[in-house]
Amino acid sequence: MSSSSSIDQPNVITCKAMVAWEAGKDLVMEEVEVSPPQPLEIRVKVICTSLCRTDITAWESQVPFLLLSFHGMLYQIWALKSLVDCRLYFLGYSAMKHQGQIVESVGEGVTEFVKGDHVLTVFTGECKTCKHCESKKSNMCQVLGLERRGVMHSDQGTRFSVKGKPVYHYCAVSSFSEYTVVHSGCAVKVSPQAPLEKICLLSCGVAAGLGAAWNVADISKGSIVVIFGLGTVGLAVAQGAKLRGASQIIGVDINPEKYEKAKCFGVTDFLNPNEYNEPIQQVIKRISGGGTDYSFECIGNTGMVTTALQSCCDGWGLTVMLGVPKTNPEIASHYSAFLSGKTLKGSLFGGWKPKSDLPSLVNKYMNREIQVDEFITHNLPFEDINKAFTLMREGKCLRCVIHMPN
Repeated sequence: MSSSSSIDQPNVITCKAMVAWEAGKDLVMEEVEVSPPQPLEIRVKVICTSLCRTDITAWESQVPFLLLSFHGMLYQIWALKSLVDCRLYFLGYSAMKHQGQIVESVGEGVTEFVKGDHVLTVFTGECKTCKHCESKKSNMCQVLGLERRGVMHSDQGTRFSVKGKPVYHYCAVSSFSEYTVVHSGCAVKVSPQAPLEKICLLSCGVAAGLGAAWNVADISKGSIVVIFGLGTVGLAVAQGAKLRGASQIIGVDINPEKYEKAKCFGVTDFLNPNEYNEPIQQVIKRISGGGTDYSFECIGNTGMVTTALQSCCDGWGLTVMLGVPKTNPEIASHYSAFLSGKTLKGSLFGGWKPKSDLPSLVNKYMNREIQVDEFITHNLPFEDINKAFTLMREGKCLRCVIHMPN
């Protein structure tokens, strides 16, 4: 029996949420029911949210499990009707406003959080007791890892419903709603002094890029780096490379309008593949003196992974994959690339252990050691969320913060 008295038990909350009834169609504002947090869970009030490119991929997808958003920065929730089994799904991502994502109530056994705490949530948690959490080599929690079945980690159930019908989560984080429920192991307490409408970006794309540069690749001073795709993740990689003292940072993108923004994050050379009559990897090898030390694929194109691998140098060239592919998930490469000493690595959330590492990133932001504000190009009210999808779909924004009603 819970130690809390019955008068303290939270009730079901009815609130507004944006619902995607069909893949690729405008989201519709609906009323949803949000259940109380169960043991080891917390329910939070969403002040604002954001979306990333992977949300667009999921939203446009006809595959049910992809209709649920990959990233879980803070909270964003959108329900989507599966074309296969007619169930409803929520998409989870992240973001906040100045008062932040605020804990509204806690479930039995939660001792780390109390009502009123400001938190970030993430799509992969940290239990701190499993083999991977205890190892310094991994951030792939075996208990609270990537959840793809649309349910909570704790009891395989859901915490949302629309008109009595269950609504399923994705990656155990949902935030296109005024309230959501997450496992306490997938939430990170942050200082109330930190501007949550800014640091929300550290629970997904910006952290993923910085971590890929620092933790996964461990970029060394004076090295040469190439980055394929200059969205938020790619620019975060560029920032990480710059802060590590890279001597040359090559950015590759087909949108020439991104170059000026990219220079602010450290990109020294901009290449548009459409402007060359030869394979872009040949151009990269020529201007880098035989290939780069590090190569990052931030697009989500497995064919580009091969190109990235071909762009780095023999002997020690390292390619890191960060993008999530829409199609063709298999990677093809000639064995000679690896025989010559090249390495191909994957990166999930930049190798960060959420609870252990995110507070240090927040501190770096507060101390002005890293750029975060510069990634936010738009701020929109909750009711204009479809405009945010359009902006992202057309490549006209990096991060758009969606502000919830007061």
